[in-house]
Amino acid sequence: MAETKHISEQPITLHNWYKHVEWINTTLILIIPLLGCVAACYTPLRLATAAWTVLYYFWTGLGITAGYHRLWAHRCYEASLPLRIFLACVGGGAVQGSIRWWSRGHRAHHRWTDTIKDPYSVRKGLWYSHFMWMVLKQNPKHRGRTDVSDLDEDPVVVWQHRNYGLFILMFGMIFPMLVAGLGWGDWKGGLVYAGILRFGFVQQATFCVNSLAHWLGEQPFDDRNSPRDHVITAFVTLGEGYHNFHHEFPSDYRNAIEWWQYDPTKWSIWVWKQLGLAYNLKQFRANEIEKGRLQQLQKKVDQKRAQLDWGIPLDQLPVVAWDDFLAETQTTGKALTVIAGVIHDVTDFIKEHPGGKAMISSAIGKDATALFNGGVYTHSNAAHNLLSTMRVGVVRGGGEVEIWREREKPMKH
Repeated sequence: MAETKHISEQPITLHNWYKHVEWINTTLILIIPLLGCVAACYTPLRLATAAWTVLYYFWTGLGITAGYHRLWAHRCYEASLPLRIFLACVGGGAVQGSIRWWSRGHRAHHRWTDTIKDPYSVRKGLWYSHFMWMVLKQNPKHRGRTDVSDLDEDPVVVWQHRNYGLFILMFGMIFPMLVAGLGWGDWKGGLVYAGILRFGFVQQATFCVNSLAHWLGEQPFDDRNSPRDHVITAFVTLGEGYHNFHHEFPSDYRNAIEWWQYDPTKWSIWVWKQLGLAYNLKQFRANEIEKGRLQQLQKKVDQKRAQLDWGIPLDQLPVVAWDDFLAETQTTGKALTVIAGVIHDVTDFIKEHPGGKAMISSAIGKDATALFNGGVYTHSNAAHNLLSTMRVGVVRGGGEVEIWREREKPMKH
């Protein structure tokens, strides 16, 4: 009997499309936020509610970036119990899954980046990595394995995971509504703006790390995989946009290492340390970071170098005897000269020589090493580079002087 294919392996049709959909995720990240947009059309936005929405946006955003991501998924620092509880609560208010679920997927993403086992691989498409991986059912056999046993030992993580549905209701919608309602009487605005629309925007901001941060920007540390650095992504994601650095040095509590780079998550963790709420902040050694940066720069230099004409490599040039060099110069009419044991054809360059025709013509059929390297004029680096494109051969035994010495040896006995 043929094995039944998983729904993800079956084409989407008009008759089975609903079977492909993860309805709980779709409801939380698409349907409810869209209903919130409709409700906003009938709900005036008060100034106090707008301010509270922005503040709570940052709180819940930090719950993901500083909590779910840097504290639990990567263990970039350690946090006191009050801070862990706070981050678990506001992180739950971002409505992106429990700490355990989120961290398991993120660790798989790092371990299996850009492969079929990467849960939100950008190789499957920008929109897939942004949110479609949650909207559509995934094949369990492609699920990359990771270890989250350390999270099972954290009572805060276990507590939040077991009660995550309550966290969505309480910190996703009820708490922001209570603050606005009890604070200034805007119950509906608190629910619509500080609740539903706020967590919708936080979701989309976080999703940009999975999509935009693998598509837009530069790769200053490594280009073997897709992660990239860009200030736009950093601005949208509370500093998570320096993703190329993060994938190279995931245990560093910073995403931005330069003082001028935008990383409010890093700044928050640092402030918490000063307050005694966070400790053991991890930083990769500057030496290793600079080695990675230098290696990537060297790779880019090598790639650019390969596109330029540096002349025929020396080991690919024919080896020519000195007498044959002289004979070819005299019989072919070519303007050949030897510099540092390498034969150069300067026929087409004589008229363009900045020093005039006479000087370069005097070197034809001769060893012009001393002439070129300071005997008459110390040539520039550009001149050396241009000369390399005129290589046509290598003199056997070196230059003219070496050959004279070799020929005179028998005469001394």
